[in-house]
Amino acid sequence: MTTVRDILVSILSDTPERPASLPQRLCSAAASSLTVTGVGMAMMTDRGHEGVVGATDGAARTMEDLQFSLGEGPCLDASTQGRPVLQPDLARTAPQRWLGFGPAVLEAGVAAIFAFPLNIGGIRLGVLDLYRDTPGNLDQAEVRVALTYADAASVLLLHLQSQMGPDEGLHPQLADGVSGRPEVHQATGMISVQAAVGLTEALLLLRAHAFAHDRPIIDVAHDVVQRRLRFADVRGEDDR
Repeated sequence: MTTVRDILVSILSDTPERPASLPQRLCSAAASSLTVTGVGMAMMTDRGHEGVVGATDGAARTMEDLQFSLGEGPCLDASTQGRPVLQPDLARTAPQRWLGFGPAVLEAGVAAIFAFPLNIGGIRLGVLDLYRDTPGNLDQAEVRVALTYADAASVLLLHLQSQMGPDEGLHPQLADGVSGRPEVHQATGMISVQAAVGLTEALLLLRAHAFAHDRPIIDVAHDVVQRRLRFADVRGEDDR
């Protein structure tokens, strides 16, 4: 049976053809070990989705980016609830459960998602998301393997960050995936002042605008910070 140690030893061994990023290696190894189409890994905190640190393909990255932009989806539910969220048939369940994310992720070609939280006690580290391009459950043996990869991913995130000093921020292999998040926070603060609403509602306005205009939330946040986009009131009306 595959153990956490087996997984970590495998991904820590260097070969020329392997991705340099350890989170990316773990995603690739998980995809190869399970009957899934692809795998994504996201950083999570109490604020929500903080960015993608690994993805095996374009659909996996789209799956993660949608959850980051819309603030909803299996990954956020798994992190908040502290337990796996298994969705073997998104066409049947997702549009009702996640009004924005459901239709968008189906359009991206994702038919099933299995989200496993990377939590240590009450601390949220991230989520490991497995997806399939056709509906179908993981069997019990595959769920056990997926849980082992999730445990390995938690250890890996802690291992990477333990190499950084208290004032050095995120490890470089993690920082690239969350590089746009500070601008989202800055834009949220500006919208809060412009629209005279709380930070939570300001973030909802930012996400709603990005969704309505079919733009990445990072791009919309950049426009707000550069003062090319201003949110005028609590109804979400905005002026360029």
